Amino acid sequence: MVRPEPRQLDVIAKRQVTPNMLRVTLGGAGMADFPADQTSAYVKLRVPDAAAGREVVRTYTVRSHRTDEIDVDFALHEERGPATLWAMNAQAGDTIMVGGPGPRKLVHPGADWYLLVGDMTALPAISGNLELLPDTASGTAVIEIIDQADIQDLQKPPHLGIEWVINPHPGRADSALIERVRAVGWRDGRPSVWAACEFTVMRQLRDYFRTERGLDSGNLYISSYWKAGLTEDNHKIAKREDASALA
Repeated sequence: MVRPEPRQLDVIAKRQVTPNMLRVTLGGAGMADFPADQTSAYVKLRVPDAAAGREVVRTYTVRSHRTDEIDVDFALHEERGPATLWAMNAQAGDTIMVGGPGPRKLVHPGADWYLLVGDMTALPAISGNLELLPDTASGTAVIEIIDQADIQDLQKPPHLGIEWVINPHPGRADSALIERVRAVGWRDGRPSVWAACEFTVMRQLRDYFRTERGLDSGNLYISSYWKAGLTEDNHKIAKREDASALA
């Protein structure tokens, strides 16, 4: 598959969604050939890295896609990397090179019930998934946030509940999300589980879902979006090594 060349997009607007979530709206002429319906797909942002003295590529989810604009949400953790710093300093009229979009990672359709799990880095993807589910869908979303004030009013099916987990130090105090997920009542019928979070937490969740709940790739999507203490490049190496160990 030939990947499309990165396109130049303009910063249209920026707003603070919650204290620890910043939204940047991108658009402009570069959106002319952007594929349709890309909410929850991923894009590759080319941002300056002062420490490295060059541009680096960082992966983010398309939170929302309109005809000529996309929203990209940035979780504001304690350790702020080059993409977060770029977003915090971005002004309307700035430009950025954006690769993709890559494939959307969605819940498996047609399940009897759904369980979505993630931290703030996965909140944009979870939000998109919830919006795309049919109104008849039921289940639970367990979402870890940094502060009570980071709770968002998400569009979702009426019979799908959201449980918010407060963890002021994600990546350092990593048991809260796992404990809440284990406390979720396991329903009858075929589940579809979608989970994305920090690398170490992901591995513990994966063990729970696969070993204790007997899920496989047919009803489980699980990924790590970051690893505490590592850059995205080093996180990718850790993911490859982890995948090789499972093979």
